Amino acid sequence: MPRHIPRPTALPTAAASPVARTAPDGRRPTLLLTGGSGVLGRALIDELAADFDLLCLRRNTPLHDPRVRELNGDLLAPRLGLSPLAWHELALEVDVVLHSAAETNWRRPPEEIVRTNTLGADTMLDLAARADAPMYLVSTAFVANTPTEEDHRRFPGAAAYLTSKIRAEQLVRDAGVPGVIVRPSVVMGDSVTGRIAGQQGLTKSIGSLILGQVPVLPGAPEARIDMVPQDYVCRAVGDLIRGGVGSGEYWLTAGKEAVELRELAEVCADVAVRHGLPRPQRPRLIPVEAVHRLLLPMLEGTALPASLRRRLEHYAELLLVFQRELPFDSSLGEPDCGTRLTNAAIRAGLERNAECWAEEHSGLLARHRAAAAAPAEVAS
Repeated sequence: MPRHIPRPTALPTAAASPVARTAPDGRRPTLLLTGGSGVLGRALIDELAADFDLLCLRRNTPLHDPRVRELNGDLLAPRLGLSPLAWHELALEVDVVLHSAAETNWRRPPEEIVRTNTLGADTMLDLAARADAPMYLVSTAFVANTPTEEDHRRFPGAAAYLTSKIRAEQLVRDAGVPGVIVRPSVVMGDSVTGRIAGQQGLTKSIGSLILGQVPVLPGAPEARIDMVPQDYVCRAVGDLIRGGVGSGEYWLTAGKEAVELRELAEVCADVAVRHGLPRPQRPRLIPVEAVHRLLLPMLEGTALPASLRRRLEHYAELLLVFQRELPFDSSLGEPDCGTRLTNAAIRAGLERNAECWAEEHSGLLARHRAAAAAPAEVAS
């Protein structure tokens, strides 16, 4: 089980928070969002745009969203790269800070991952203090999995990411400003539409399972993967902000309702059949340790395609993070923290995510159907 963390506390009333009400002049409170171009950031804009004047920090990727104002800035530069006057004026304008930006590419150098995610959090805490605004940090539930020295050696990117999030959380606790930490687990697409703004680890894994490209999965048969639809995560974050919650640490997780690894494989196999593909063979589940100590070394120098080897290494790294220390606690459904999830709702959302992937990759599926039918045509 994850280490004990005190239950979250809220401010005495919603009225105590500057973001829980409209200003006397009718102005909506200004919320500064980082990471607005990311997978979760896009969904947060959908959740918050009706209630806040959204100011989105961006460095390279324009949002092109009429619901937000964009601020050019660099999270790693002093004052976001702004002049002293612009920094001062920004602090006067901002009522709440929501820090969702992070380096999530585990292929980056580990020291770069740690520096980006800790320095970015420190910069936003500085702004929140100057603005006298509450700070909401989007962390990850997998901070419960404190990396070991061996993890840093075998999975340097994943270990650096977890280390950076642990350090960013500590910065919030030590900052002396109102601070809320939210810890989503694996974020999947929308529970209704299945859509997600970009490809990430889970989405790519769903696609590989549908195509039958996963003969082996690292993990025990009873292993669970804690995943939560993005709309559940964003509703919980929005409720915390709108409710005036100014402190606490919240687990935005499936908890004991998390789906088993075999359920993920079954859902993807069902979707494959519905789209005309042969039913994929159920992946063989083997311990994560066996992949690195036995399977991968044994396959060195064989004719195994490099892409398959990389896929196995990728799944082992993901499952190192996603399977340990489960089940999590969950704060979903508590006051001002969204809606509780059920196993049935997660599985239904997972099915919609898989269907959405299949629809968006219809051409790829057509090629796989043709390849599967070719031997039969030749035989006839």
